[in-house]
Amino acid sequence: MTIRNLEKLLAPRSVALVGASDRLGSVGAIVARNLLRGGFAGPIYFVNPRHRSIDGARCYATLSDLPEAPDLVVLATPPQTVPGLIAEAGARGTRAAVIITAGFDRQLRQEVLDAARPHCLRIQGPNCVGLLVPHIGLDASFAHRMPIPGDLAFISQSGALVTAIIDWTAHRGIGLSHVISLGDMADADFGDFLDYLAGDRRSRAILIYMEQMTAAPKFVSAARRTARAKPVIILKAGRNATAAKAAMSHTGALAGSDSAYNAAFRRAGVLRVRELRQLFDAAEILSAPPVLAGDRLTILTNGGGAGVLATDALADLNGTLTELDASTLAKLKQALPATWSGTNPVDIIGDAGARRYEDAMRALMMDKSTDAILVMNCPTALASSEEAAAVVVREAAADKDRRPRKVVLTSWLGDGAAAASRRLFVDARIPTFETPEAAVEGFMQLVRYRRAQDELMQVPPSAGGAMRFDASAAREILRSALAAGRKTLSEVEAKALLATYGIPVVPTYTATDPTAVEEKAREILRDHKACVVKVLSDQITHKSDVGGVRLALTSPADARVAAEEILANVSKLRPEAVVRGFTVQAMIELHNSFELIIGASDDATVGPLMMFGSGGTSVEVTADTAHALPPLDLKLAQQMMEETRIYKLLRGYRDRPSAAIEEIARSLVRLSYLVAEHEEIREIDINPLLANELGVLALDARVSVADPKLVPRTPLAVRPYPVEWERGDSVEGIGSFLLRPIRPDDEPMYEAFFSRITSADLQMRFFTAAPDRSFRFFARMTQIDYAREMAFVAATPTELLGVARLVADPDYSNAEFAVIVRSDLKGKGLGYKLMQHLIGYARAEGLDVLQGDVLAANTSMLQLCRELGFSADSAAPADVVRVKLPLG
Repeated sequence: MTIRNLEKLLAPRSVALVGASDRLGSVGAIVARNLLRGGFAGPIYFVNPRHRSIDGARCYATLSDLPEAPDLVVLATPPQTVPGLIAEAGARGTRAAVIITAGFDRQLRQEVLDAARPHCLRIQGPNCVGLLVPHIGLDASFAHRMPIPGDLAFISQSGALVTAIIDWTAHRGIGLSHVISLGDMADADFGDFLDYLAGDRRSRAILIYMEQMTAAPKFVSAARRTARAKPVIILKAGRNATAAKAAMSHTGALAGSDSAYNAAFRRAGVLRVRELRQLFDAAEILSAPPVLAGDRLTILTNGGGAGVLATDALADLNGTLTELDASTLAKLKQALPATWSGTNPVDIIGDAGARRYEDAMRALMMDKSTDAILVMNCPTALASSEEAAAVVVREAAADKDRRPRKVVLTSWLGDGAAAASRRLFVDARIPTFETPEAAVEGFMQLVRYRRAQDELMQVPPSAGGAMRFDASAAREILRSALAAGRKTLSEVEAKALLATYGIPVVPTYTATDPTAVEEKAREILRDHKACVVKVLSDQITHKSDVGGVRLALTSPADARVAAEEILANVSKLRPEAVVRGFTVQAMIELHNSFELIIGASDDATVGPLMMFGSGGTSVEVTADTAHALPPLDLKLAQQMMEETRIYKLLRGYRDRPSAAIEEIARSLVRLSYLVAEHEEIREIDINPLLANELGVLALDARVSVADPKLVPRTPLAVRPYPVEWERGDSVEGIGSFLLRPIRPDDEPMYEAFFSRITSADLQMRFFTAAPDRSFRFFARMTQIDYAREMAFVAATPTELLGVARLVADPDYSNAEFAVIVRSDLKGKGLGYKLMQHLIGYARAEGLDVLQGDVLAANTSMLQLCRELGFSADSAAPADVVRVKLPLG
């Protein structure tokens, strides 16, 4: 349902409280008091049949008695009364409710949703603290105070943290735009509120406390959209098994593995913090508007010890200390006493007064290598800390017109002695921290956020053949195994499955008994020095655990004896296992090779989850793995690999050459699409995947499967590239081309495409003759979220000819469209072909309406729309025609 009617919840014009009370200490009394004292300008109605008035305000017996249907109803009544009240409110015309009441079991919660659904009434809660929107004076909560109005939004699953962060931000002078207590998330959840706040101009950044994610595809899509516009900072609780269990009992829902959450957050471009203190620090750093241009930090201090602490903290977090320019060092040498440190950290000595801080600040603010400055002060009797703070405020303000700006952070050490200085920084919106370590952590949060934004905009190299798969052959292998009632593929089937998606495998053969093993070994040993024999049994997953693998067999007789010994081992250790035979393959020894593992599992929260790491029989012991959401591209695969320790070895060391890293990445990409496109796959791992400088080779693979009709797989968190919407076509005067969805690696061709569109045509498409031509613009145009938007290109292998695009609203009911064709190719029918393809996709997606704004002067586009069945909306401005196509 996403943002439908959420404006009635977050920006209501009238509010009713059902369960208002005058009983001291009751929830109904506290919420009533907060509503009246918050400053809300609209009507506030109290409903309770046992009272005539409460706190001087009239009290009505029922919702039906109210003089109007309130936009928002707040419920603080016993759980069993809530479904009926929701139905009554919805029938009256209310479209949003905050359910503060706790104590809902699954059945009662469903009754609430059933009552709300006919009216599209949105619900926050139940079991929540409530809702606070300071800029409209709405305090529909039992929190202890109203936050200061500001531009940070806070969404929390914990009511205790709601009140804590309200108190903390008020003490620091930090303002909040929204405080949303989610409670049990029966209806509106993280994804819904992120979608709404993404377009909210009052919210410059969003802080989240999360215990468990619901509707991962919606969350990832909404978070990705929001993170492109503003910072999203998440504190996720339940990182280990014990804590995760606590989160389950607290929220009544399953918690996914921590690595799955990390993968989802990274893919969405949001920033994760691990401690409550870090969330508060994030609020501190985001309460000011710094824009970080790079990741180099310069430290200015009057105390050498504080500088060392900050430097150590920066090193611990893999931060970068600025190497100051020679010209900057010369300025500092001229302005500072001979005893200054002479390098970064810039220690200006304990007797430094305001003038020395001013001279140092001016030199550092002009340093081209510096991206941020951490200014610190240790209180002494030799100089005024407050005067030094005033200088920092003045010099930071002088930098406002310079681009790129320097980010300034401060840490005035001490308690009472630093209070006045910290107030100066808060008033000037300069982030200030109590300790050097906290200040460095704040800086690194800015660095990580910037990197997350860069990753959202990164353009991957072309995957080339990685996108060409034999999906039909893969389906047949999976269908055959399921038809036979098996939950795992044989080794031969597993390798055949990998081969359909282009992953190199060792040819593997089956043999029914030791004699057949001997014959297969004889064939293999004609071309190879040795062979391998393994047991073939659906009940035995880890063959080496039961002595089911024999290596380096150099004669057919050795292979037969090995098979007989394997049978004896299995009979002794796993007598219940049914042995279907053996697999026989050549013994492969790649020189200078690494043993890797790549695979995927089905996570309860995010669905399919990719894995990469150090492989071999000790994979559980080394625990050197990284995870990511499928599908991957080459850039995402590379980033995944870089998270592991073995990646440093893969790049080569001493006389050992680098492994074929791009081929490893291609294998990850191919495997990710195999998993994404086939719901039957539940678990898959390739271990070991051998890799050396020449390439990769899968030696062994395990695949578990299930019938998705009987046991549905958890949905993919990220919608994959829709290869089924690729189609060859042609137009007279242009020739053949491919109609296909746009891809991130189209960015270079998209920029070249733009260069061949006239200013007049750009005016018609973008309503300006000079649209943005930055890299970020072209990356944004090509890196789309297939879950909520689509762009089809008419393309040859080397260039783009035209683009048709739609962007759906968050409710996925209506979509805005646009189309543009290279200027030298207009009038040949290419735009018509693109629009037909786009309309077909919109219909297949179940969208209701396709609409767009066309300049009245764009007569050729208006003619195209008429031919395709669009109608014109007369309510549009005179110079713009709004065209609509019902898709029904």
